[in-house]
Amino acid sequence: MKGTFALLDIAGYVALLLWGTHMVTSGVLRGYGSALRRWLGRYLGHRPTAFAFGICITALLQSSTAAGLMATSFAASGFLGLAPGLAVMLGANVGTTLIVQVMSFDISLIAPVLVLAGFTIHRRSDDARYENLGRVCIGLGLMLLSLHLLVLSLAPVENAQALRAVLQSLSSEPVLAVLVAALMTWLFHSSVAMVLLVASLANAGVVDGPGALALVLGANLGGTLPALLEAHTPVARRLPLGNLLVRAFGCVLCLPLLHPLAAWLAPLGASPARIAVNFHTAFNLGLAVLFILPVERMAQLLVRMLPDPPRPDDPGVPQYLDEGALDSANVALANAARESMRMADMVEGMLKGLVEVFGKDDSVRAAAIGRMDPWLDRLGVAIREYLADLGGEALNEEDGERSQEILAFVINIEHIGDITANNLMEFAAKKAQRGQDFSADDIQDLAAMHGQVMESLRLGLAVFMRGDLRAAQQLVSRKEAIWRLENEASERHIRALRERRDGGGGGDVYLRILRDLKRIHSHLAALAYLPLERAGLLQGRLVRDKAPLPSGEGLG
Repeated sequence: MKGTFALLDIAGYVALLLWGTHMVTSGVLRGYGSALRRWLGRYLGHRPTAFAFGICITALLQSSTAAGLMATSFAASGFLGLAPGLAVMLGANVGTTLIVQVMSFDISLIAPVLVLAGFTIHRRSDDARYENLGRVCIGLGLMLLSLHLLVLSLAPVENAQALRAVLQSLSSEPVLAVLVAALMTWLFHSSVAMVLLVASLANAGVVDGPGALALVLGANLGGTLPALLEAHTPVARRLPLGNLLVRAFGCVLCLPLLHPLAAWLAPLGASPARIAVNFHTAFNLGLAVLFILPVERMAQLLVRMLPDPPRPDDPGVPQYLDEGALDSANVALANAARESMRMADMVEGMLKGLVEVFGKDDSVRAAAIGRMDPWLDRLGVAIREYLADLGGEALNEEDGERSQEILAFVINIEHIGDITANNLMEFAAKKAQRGQDFSADDIQDLAAMHGQVMESLRLGLAVFMRGDLRAAQQLVSRKEAIWRLENEASERHIRALRERRDGGGGGDVYLRILRDLKRIHSHLAALAYLPLERAGLLQGRLVRDKAPLPSGEGLG
């Protein structure tokens, strides 16, 4: 029974170690994930910078597995190139060795201090960033405490003959030891936890030096599996597959040399635990030196191995809403924003052909515009469901604001699509059925107003993608010009009707087209209000300047 209780203690302390790692990772991502996303897009154009970023992000997240999942999602979304992504992973692999080096020393005395400090910061602060900083401190304290308890629990296990026989058999079968350690690391989702567990086993004398090195190789190999298995597309699998191939190459290279390697590392620390930790560092440093230069060629090889899949025939099928990225809010929001831009591209295509539809009664183009509205509706539903799955405590304040921006963008784009495909195409059909023709002045005014709407669409996209406040101000200020254009065109058209006194020239159809173009611009201007409000630039603006609430007319 003593052995059973000892194994239960070990399992509980390993779970505590994993939970501490999870707290650190989630605390960093919730508190500082948006800043990490900005750094990722700004500074990762070169291999040395990407390599250094990988080291830093792993030191913050306390997990190369978490860094790998984050980098994989960014690479799949197009925010990180494949070659820089491979450099990030090489840095992340080195970064995890630094964590193991620090944790391998007996620093358990500061565990209560970290937990107490984290608890105080978390309870006393109303700022989400400080709350998550407290969460990180608590997680670090739990990690140190669990490691200390693991060492104490493994001491009596050293005398358990059955467990010793199993582990010694693994030491004599290095390939099996690698596979077992890889499987355990995949289950843990933490190579740091696995290497520290191996160090604890070696420190207790349960495994010898070469056996510990084989288990460390397995931990390195298994650390690549979560990101690979959670990637759902060929593009998303490229980066984790590259990381797997790099570490698999290192494992194949080192497996025949375990005994010489243990002897070579002995002068740096004679204990099996110190040999295992130092080998973990040397292994990843060696792979980084070996592969940092040919990352471009490796990226090309991975693209050939996993080519881009053919685009789906149905444009209403989402392409970027990766379910595996929901654990990382900033990555999932980037995916949702990219899918939203597909909707914007569709709407831009719908709006471009309006003048030709009304000026030339182009029924083919009108039918094509009408077919696009169901695609927009399906994409809008998919994005809203994706954001709903992301909601909850995983979002910090900044991520929550971005989620609301994306949701508002999607709703406004959907309304623009509805107005274009339903109302405007209905007017085009009526015009063609009645055989009415717009005058040259009508077409000229319509083209001028259409040009203003297209320019506002470009400004709206700049506001959505970059948070451009100058573009937001320009977008709102253009409402007055649109109103003036609509009034002038309406007055001129009505005067022309009175002069002809025959009711020709499109009559009410033309006026409704102008009204709906103004409605489209109002939905575009609505994209500017959230960023302007956050920047404090809406004080004193009249309520009537804001976009009207959707009336439901023409909605699909």
